[in-house]
This record gives sequence, C-alpha cells and structure tokens, in this order.
Amino acid sequence: MKQILKSSIVLLVVAAAFSGCTDRTIEKVTFDANVPIYMSFDEFRSSFKKSDATEMNQTGKIYFKDNFLFVNEYEKGIHVVNNSDPANPQKIAFYEILGNVDIAIRGNILFADSYIDLVAIDISDVNNPVEVGRIENAFPEVAPEGDIYYSYANVDRSKGVVIGWKVETVTMEYEVETGGSWFWGGGGVMLDGVGVNGGSTWTGGAGVGGSMSRFMLNEQYLYTISSKFMLKTVDVNSAAQMVVVDSVETFREMETLFRMNDKLFVGTTTGMIIMTLENPAAPREISSYDHITACDPVVIDEQYAYVTLRTGTFCGGGDNLLEVIDISSIENPYLVKSYPMFNPHGLGIDENLLFICDGDAGLKVYDKTDPMAIITNQIAHFPDFNTFDVIPMNGVLMLIGADGIYQYDYSNPEELTLLSHLPIVEK
Repeated sequence: MKQILKSSIVLLVVAAAFSGCTDRTIEKVTFDANVPIYMSFDEFRSSFKKSDATEMNQTGKIYFKDNFLFVNEYEKGIHVVNNSDPANPQKIAFYEILGNVDIAIRGNILFADSYIDLVAIDISDVNNPVEVGRIENAFPEVAPEGDIYYSYANVDRSKGVVIGWKVETVTMEYEVETGGSWFWGGGGVMLDGVGVNGGSTWTGGAGVGGSMSRFMLNEQYLYTISSKFMLKTVDVNSAAQMVVVDSVETFREMETLFRMNDKLFVGTTTGMIIMTLENPAAPREISSYDHITACDPVVIDEQYAYVTLRTGTFCGGGDNLLEVIDISSIENPYLVKSYPMFNPHGLGIDENLLFICDGDAGLKVYDKTDPMAIITNQIAHFPDFNTFDVIPMNGVLMLIGADGIYQYDYSNPEELTLLSHLPIVEK
C-alpha cells in the first residue's frame, strides 16, 4: 500500500507537468508522510543533564580516555563507564544529550553533537558534568531518521528542533509549469547516530575513538563531518568560545575520520580522501583513492590504510571486502590487495595485529605483517555474535556489538581472553 500511494503521487505530478496547459497551475497532492515533531529551541538547549547509570538499549560509538569508557546511547546521550579494571567495568553515570551520536574528549572537555548543535561539557568531575560551551546550528541539516517507507513533509525550522517524526496524512501544493521540470517541495534533511566517588584526573590531549567516528581532534582543533559533503574545522582551544574556522566541501559522501600525524584520512562511500594538516586550521585534500560504492571506515599505520566495505546499508555497494592500500607515497595511494569478508564494520590495529568486526560473523584477528597474506594469517575468530566497532589499547580490546560491550585481553594474541561483558537490554 505504501509503494502504491507513492507511485500515485509521482504520476499525478508528472502528468501535470506534461499536460497541454500553458499557464502555471497549483496541484494538490494528499499522501502519508513523516511529519516533524518539534522541541522549542529554549527547551532543547537547556536539556543537558547528568542522571544515574542506566541500562544500555541502543548503543552506538565508543570512546576511551583515562580509564573511562564513554558509550553512545543512540540519539539519547552517553553512558559513562569506569574502566580502571577492564575485568569489572562499572557504569557510573548517564549524560542526557538529545540527538547525540559522536564523542571526542580533549583534556577534561567532552565534545558531543546534539542534533544541530555542538556541545562542550566539562567533565573534570565525571559525576558533576557542566555544559560550558555550545555552537548553535553547527550541524544545521541533521535530523533523526523517520519511517523509511514514507516521504518527509516540509520542515519549518522556525518552530524549533526536529526531535522525531510521526506518520500522518498531509496535503501539499505544487506549482506546475508546462514544458519545464516539476518541483518536489518536500523539505530535505540529512538522515543519518578514575575516581568513582569524586573528581577525576584527566591527562592532556585527546582520547581514542573507534573507526566509525565522525569527530577527530588535532591540537586545538576538532574536525567534524557536519553533513555528508561538508567537513568543518572548529577551534576548541576555549571550550566556552568555540568557533568554526574552516569548511571544506567534497563531492563524495563522507562517513568517518582517522588522523595519522599531520594527515587526515576521510572514509567516504566512494573512496578514501587524504588531507594534509600542515595548516591544522585548514585541512586540504592532497590525494584520494577510489573504490566501489559502500560504507567505508578506515584505519592507518605508517605504510598502509585498511578499509572495510560492506553491503546492506544506505551506502549501497555489492561486495564485502577488506582492502589494503599502500600510502607510502601519500600523493599516489594504490590498492595492494582485497580480501573477501562476511559483512565487515569497524576495525582497529595495534602493532602487527588487525582486528575486524565482521558483522554477524563476529570478531576476527589477523597478523597483518604481510599485506599480501592477511587472510591466511588469521590468529583468532570469535563467531556467532554481531560486532560493530573496536578500540585496541595496551593489550585490552574494547568491542561494541549488538548485545553489549565486550573486553578481551590480547596480550597473548594466540589466546585472547574474555575479561568482561556489559549487556545491552532490548526494550
């Protein structure tokens, strides 16, 4: 019924466009659509708060800093986990941040997206976080995803922030002119997501995120994928006075960011972009590598980039692959080898180890010493659970999957040991 209704709408408009009428006319079309649910700007921008630790229900990205794990609860906020003992992680707080998907931390300041805004939060005391800065409309095109089977009704941005959608019957008017193209008037949106009992001691510099991150820190700058085709650079030297200092448009749909020294590697749906950070306030493209259309997280070592491509997503694509790209000549990257995978997502590296989250095929660990023989140098495989992203650090692998946060001791790669599991509770 949904497809028939949509086809009828298109036929109405196209028929009007190619009729013999020589004057402009107004056509009315009635159809079911995602209608925006608004929250006033004042309510939205005063909604941040800390609450008690709560169950994980729909987790997204992970971030690690100074013995704390920060786990995104998709579009709702951040779980704070004391991970000083990976064998016994303790959830200690939940930061309520509407529309949150990405996280980055510099020193004691946590940066988070909140639908259309970028928020800076002082977490000197993780139990008493304080919002200290905000860039309004840093991500103006961002909105939550609605029912994928319906179109989207117009958005009136003067009414507030779109925090959800409800399917309703709407009537819209379209202006039609003979001999010209017809105009679809729906509004466009980007759909995209140490001390427990007192103050905490934070080191300077940034923490570590997974390979699916859209935020990347470098010195006093935060690089953000603000829309599919826009990379913004934000000066965060003063959390209270953050300012966008540069914007770079691309023709590729950007997805992920990874920094290695003074280079920024951007994973896109059609390839990898390499940018120089010689001027950290203004990243500029120096080369790129093309691949088939697919979702594309990327991690880097000194000589190679490792890229996973997968099917079954909005990115399109028809292959599930690990690609190894030689970046020794940064201006001329080239493919060394492709390996078939099941449905790879995030990945991580540590020395000669390569960790791949291969969807429902589980976690796979390889020795990447020989890039021409990675697939035959599998060290370990933990099958039969869905995996999303990983952070390997100091012998502890932090992994997020469909049913929780797993941590493994990989100090002996031949015998990975499960340390702990924080479960996800489905509603």
